[in-house]
Amino acid sequence: MNPDCGAVHDRYANAARRALAGEGTGLLAGEGDAERLGAVHYVGAELPVEVTATSLGCGNPLAVAELKPGETVLDLGSGGGLDVLLSARRVGPDGRAIGLDMTDDMLTLARRHAEQAGVTNAEFLNGTIEQIPLPDASVDVVISNCVIALSLDKPAVFGEIARVLRPGGRLGVADILADDSLTDAERAARAGAVECLGGALTADRYRALLHDAGLVGVDVQVTHEAGDKLHSAIIRATKPVEVVTMTAEHADQVLAIYQAGLDTGQASFETTAPTWEAWDAAHLPEHRLVALDPTGRVIGWAAVSAVSSRCVYAGVVEHSVYVDPEAQGRGVGQALLAALIASTENAGIWTIQSGVFPENAASRELHRRAGFREIGVRERVGRRHGVWRDVVMIERRSSRIGS
Repeated sequence: MNPDCGAVHDRYANAARRALAGEGTGLLAGEGDAERLGAVHYVGAELPVEVTATSLGCGNPLAVAELKPGETVLDLGSGGGLDVLLSARRVGPDGRAIGLDMTDDMLTLARRHAEQAGVTNAEFLNGTIEQIPLPDASVDVVISNCVIALSLDKPAVFGEIARVLRPGGRLGVADILADDSLTDAERAARAGAVECLGGALTADRYRALLHDAGLVGVDVQVTHEAGDKLHSAIIRATKPVEVVTMTAEHADQVLAIYQAGLDTGQASFETTAPTWEAWDAAHLPEHRLVALDPTGRVIGWAAVSAVSSRCVYAGVVEHSVYVDPEAQGRGVGQALLAALIASTENAGIWTIQSGVFPENAASRELHRRAGFREIGVRERVGRRHGVWRDVVMIERRSSRIGS
């Protein structure tokens, strides 16, 4: 073990042993530590005080992770298990929360906390964040609370995060960032076992390393000061979804996802998906896309139809985008829309338009993020199961075609 890693390991092992003995961790002993670190970020957490008291983090990654029922969550450097236990409750009995820590004493403490809290869908693994002991594409969300800054090999950490995330999976961590003005001499002074922050990244370097690992949508937001020239921050990123050209081999899965969307009552006036022959005839062959999971299963699709045979409307299409209910919330729709926009613009299409039921808030927000604007409401357009429905008309005008 690297001497610096060994020092960090021993420091947190001693903290865990103190907590197991009911003596507290002894880590938040510096001036102002209690106001910047640990339990202060978990006010209102419904867990025993002895659990929140062992938090040593600089933030609360769950405040931005937006966990959903049924998801699998991995906490890097899980310590006493606070974020794992809170995650386990949010993902529910059908979900799974995994804590990874390199310290046996911390794992013992975390398992005790899980038992005391009555949490049964959490587990704790021994390992390092540079070599995560999980299969490829096995988790939906990776969280961490001010642990990545301690790693001596951050490119390896980010590479491992990208490896274990499923396509569309996301990263939401709290971490320590360094000011651009932090000098090498100041870094060296902080490299001991007490600070362990000599290698803290700047915001720009953090973004670059996440992009190098293949993650997209990187967002870094500084939250508060954590020390001289050091700041706590929330960092988000996403693993891209694989989007490929749709073929006839995808037909059954495309129609099944279409039907699942129609069954919600919020996707279309139609109630039954058409045959593949009818679907094929109604959609332009040039802009048909599917999103795939790691096994090659279709988890979403997008396509367009012509709005008119008149030449003046040659650059205007109407689109559809549908996502498998089991894959929703994983960036699939966003990836499909981005690919569809690129495909249509490359073909000289300047307007993509469609209609959305007003009640379909998720679709309206998805399209807003993709650059669509709502241009009006057509009232009582038609009836679905005997109920008159309005339709919000949306469109996206290309900024480079026809401008």
